[in-house]
Amino acid sequence: MKKLNVLVYLIAACLLYLTVNTLVASRDSVAVEKETPVVMSFVNSVEIPASIHFCGKNIDLLRYNMREGLDRELSSLTYQHSTTMLLIKRANRYFPVIEPILKKNNIPDDFKYLAVIESSLEPKAESAARAVGMWQMLESTAKSYGLTVNLSVDERRNVEKSTEAACKYLKEAYSKYGDWVTVASSYNGGMARISGQIAKQYESSSLNLYLASETTRYPFRIFAAKMIFENPFKYGFVLRAENLYAPMDCKEVAVNNDIPDLIAYAKNKDITYNDLKFFNPWLKDTKLITGGKQFKILIPNRNMLYYDNNYNTYVHDSRWVVQ
Repeated sequence: MKKLNVLVYLIAACLLYLTVNTLVASRDSVAVEKETPVVMSFVNSVEIPASIHFCGKNIDLLRYNMREGLDRELSSLTYQHSTTMLLIKRANRYFPVIEPILKKNNIPDDFKYLAVIESSLEPKAESAARAVGMWQMLESTAKSYGLTVNLSVDERRNVEKSTEAACKYLKEAYSKYGDWVTVASSYNGGMARISGQIAKQYESSSLNLYLASETTRYPFRIFAAKMIFENPFKYGFVLRAENLYAPMDCKEVAVNNDIPDLIAYAKNKDITYNDLKFFNPWLKDTKLITGGKQFKILIPNRNMLYYDNNYNTYVHDSRWVVQ
């Protein structure tokens, strides 16, 4: 009898729940039927602000091309869920390296988002045009700004050195344009092309130019990355401290002489060859030819190579995580 009473109670509770939900759902049965989606998920249009603060300047977004340009890129980054989430995770490891170098060179902090959209914060990223590294430099450009690129070494893959080289380009471009948005556009389109189009079209800002689609979209992609990184939760990204990729504690080893066998070198340092390549992605070959130059090899602290309950307590930007 007791079991029967419990069963009756459960059935009554279920009926009450279904009745209430049916009443709520049928407040406007005709409208509901017409608006029923064909897939069981909803996609909200992102909110576009009237302006955005970039590199110390407020940029008006009310004009149609400005609003729609940002709408396209912000929508894209917002709904590329796994890709954008990984960007935030990687930023926790790489922004602590990039930001001080930008600051030292008097480059606005917002330019870290240029690295985000250029390479997805992948030190070994390589484009179809053979641009390489976190800042996606062509070999000729990299060499002109002091980076070593040869069969043994590619410093475009060195996060610190490539950031220094990118700063040289950005400072040179700013001395030409005096406008950071146009500087950003030139990073994609090249200074020669941007300068030529500014002269031909009688404009002062790249935002007003008719350019190739990729270059036109470029500054809006930077704006979109900035907006999401400054408020990930608003755009549906929920992360906790342990989800972020921790900066790695490494020992720097100065190397002046050639290393004929990097596999043996790694074993001698009590790490794997894969570890050596991961923390030193600028090493291209199985050997290192110094060519009379000094290089610094990073050897990771072995304790940092394993996840455990206390693995990551470092959060570079508190806005990235929920408590």
